[in-house]
Amino acid sequence: MPEITLLQGDITEQDVDAVVNAANSSLLGGGGVDGAIHRKGGPSILEACRRIRHQRLPDGLPAGAAVATTAGHLQAHWVIHTVGPVYAKSQDRSGLLASCHLESLRVADELGALTVAFPAISTGVYGYPVDDAATVAITSVRGAPTNVSDVRFVLFDKDTYRAFERAAAAQ
Repeated sequence: MPEITLLQGDITEQDVDAVVNAANSSLLGGGGVDGAIHRKGGPSILEACRRIRHQRLPDGLPAGAAVATTAGHLQAHWVIHTVGPVYAKSQDRSGLLASCHLESLRVADELGALTVAFPAISTGVYGYPVDDAATVAITSVRGAPTNVSDVRFVLFDKDTYRAFERAAAAQ
């Protein structure tokens, strides 16, 4: 079971083996965490994503799945891209959100990554309630069969940080 650390800050500044990107299925950049990682990491990330789309995923990365690319100019060695679910009150998508974390850790294991930084996946434009997302994230990582020793949840704002604090304390 990895050690879990909560930080408020900028995920692009993390000195870890792998940074998890809350990507969209196109893998071609976007807003929020995705845009920040692409901007700071530089064009090599986008080039790697385009190769993945061309060679392996012509229809894009499905929600709950994960793939890795170079990290470009980031301090990390790799970016693990995962697509979170869009929140829907009428459908429980917590399994897809859990899969984002588990698949990201599986990819990290394949890479030999021991330190991984996660954002709050799906809590931005995808509308997942932060408290629910935090519970799914913490529960998934704590129960994951992984060789990753250090998981950092790097949370952009104070409210998200507090939600993850509550989720961590409740378990």
